Amino acid sequence: MEAKLSVKVPMERVGVVIGPKGKTKKGIEQMAGVKLAVDSETGNIDIAGTPELKDPSVILQVQNMIRAIGRGFSPERASKLLDEDVYLEQVDIRDYVGRSRNAQDRVRGRIIGKAGKAREIIEQVTRTYISVYGYSISIVGLLQDIELAKKAIIMLIEGSFHKSVFNWLYQERGIQKRDFEIWEEASQEAPPPRRRLR
Repeated sequence: MEAKLSVKVPMERVGVVIGPKGKTKKGIEQMAGVKLAVDSETGNIDIAGTPELKDPSVILQVQNMIRAIGRGFSPERASKLLDEDVYLEQVDIRDYVGRSRNAQDRVRGRIIGKAGKAREIIEQVTRTYISVYGYSISIVGLLQDIELAKKAIIMLIEGSFHKSVFNWLYQERGIQKRDFEIWEEASQEAPPPRRRLR
């Protein structure tokens, strides 16, 4: 029986999966030993094994890779998921602030930080990749690193100061605060509203 899985990506991300003249799609197929069938009208992508595929579990890894591209990661970063020790984790912003667009925008802004600096610090310290896209925050990395990044992200969502979160991250890693200019600038960002987020 042919191994096969499907995944759906947002319509605006279908072109990223395909790539210029189909280059990205072809690269994924060659790299993983799978065949992709992309429905450009629905965003549904079928992943099937080829005779060259030795390990059917690779199809699951490709599914996560395409899911990551759908959630805003570049194909290069998403390709890390072809490593069996690398995972994809998602945090749904709506679980913390509900469906209010304003609240979601505020959370996205806090995670990204000014010019992307808050996200960059979390990525550097936790050795993960983070994408903020729509209502989700996605993390790619090793399991223990993902857990650290996820906790830092939830702390920011729940209203912790950037500086407190960054200090906590450095303490967890057992390292001294490095002389990152981005650390100093990002930690000066305005605090969240006093209102408790639900």
